[in-house]
Amino acid sequence: MLNQKDILSTIEMIDQQHLDIRTITMGISLLSCCDPDGKKACDKVYDKITRYAEKLVKTGEDIEREFGIPIVNKRISVTPMALVAGASDAKDYVPFALAMDRAAKTCGVNFIGGYSALVQKGMTLADEKLIRSIPEALASTDLVCSSVNVGSTKAGINMDAVALMGRVIKETARLTEAQDGLGCAKLVVFCNAVEDNPFMAGAFHGVGEAEKVINVGVSGPGVVHHALQSVKGQPFEVVAETVKKTAFRITRMGQLVAQEASRRLDTPFGIVDLSLAPTPAVGDSVARILEEMGLEVCGTHGTTAALALLNDAVKKGGVMASSSVGGLSGAFIPVSEDEGMIAAARSGVLTLDKLEAMTCVCSVGLDMIAVPGDTSAETISAIIADEAAIGMVNCKTTAVRLLPAPNKTVGDTIEMGGLLGSAPVMPVHNESAAAFIGRGGRIPAPMHSLKN
Repeated sequence: MLNQKDILSTIEMIDQQHLDIRTITMGISLLSCCDPDGKKACDKVYDKITRYAEKLVKTGEDIEREFGIPIVNKRISVTPMALVAGASDAKDYVPFALAMDRAAKTCGVNFIGGYSALVQKGMTLADEKLIRSIPEALASTDLVCSSVNVGSTKAGINMDAVALMGRVIKETARLTEAQDGLGCAKLVVFCNAVEDNPFMAGAFHGVGEAEKVINVGVSGPGVVHHALQSVKGQPFEVVAETVKKTAFRITRMGQLVAQEASRRLDTPFGIVDLSLAPTPAVGDSVARILEEMGLEVCGTHGTTAALALLNDAVKKGGVMASSSVGGLSGAFIPVSEDEGMIAAARSGVLTLDKLEAMTCVCSVGLDMIAVPGDTSAETISAIIADEAAIGMVNCKTTAVRLLPAPNKTVGDTIEMGGLLGSAPVMPVHNESAAAFIGRGGRIPAPMHSLKN
């Protein structure tokens, strides 16, 4: 049985190696908020979120103080809003985003996710209406995050939705131009999205989940980096074992916090997401872990193999520590949020093509990557299609969070601050994919999707 003694050995990791609970996320079902009257539905959304999550922030702060474990974010995820708003007569779905934003501010959380639509096989009228409202919704709110699932291994890739998302991302950047296109940092395009992800901006509360649930995201790139410094020059089996043991300890701490939050909030415990999610702080970088394995700079030849080892070992260690590991668990490679990735991108060693290759073996995908502001919507859609294909064929979650930087070009930098960090603008291929994207329709699911 877990108790506070289980985390005593992590004091050094917390104090010196940036170990933290990245987020406690409460998932809330809003299906009961459906109402033919759009205004009444928005009122129900606000009331239910604030009622269920009223004590979330205080509980997180209490656990943080009593156990001495940093809990960086307290967040909320809700049922994909297209499902709720679609039951109403509302012609404009932005008021639903505003209701979510008000509720998040009332509860005092950092972000709320779930302004989302699941359109891997096709779009309902409500799905399309919500997707088209995303730019205005993100420009009009502070804490709302949005996600759209455009593909899956079972359904294939909805290329009409992919084409639409390229335009949506461009418009979101335009409407938030004064903040360097900040709205795009709150928008993720998925393939094989999971229902229990506690990390933003892609979190939503799946329809297969309970009425409410507590999911916890743990992070510790600095801890893994420190552990690998003690096995310099050792064979890869030793590297893998070292990462596994470290991931085990991190996950145990996460499970302790999750169970305690669950008990205090009288809310079922869902999962621990063991994702090595970096921050802009020095010493808290996934790129530096890969370089510790022997690479001169992250992005050089060998990077994909090193990342594959890391991602696999993290998952194996986590699964041994908890029977409730879920979400996205693995290693994230968000460029703007990782000081090592930023340095590698600025040096020109880490390219968009190399990042795409790396996504084949890690969690999620092309994350927090700034591209020139004049990048066309069709090019953005083509990047999304490539990443969705990797997820579809490999039966894994992949995603794209691109930041078309308004009025900026390769070599410039966008600044977002906090955990979102800063990002050097990276080049994209200039050759057009417009005719490819313009075909529309659906890329069929792969043969291995037929498993029934």
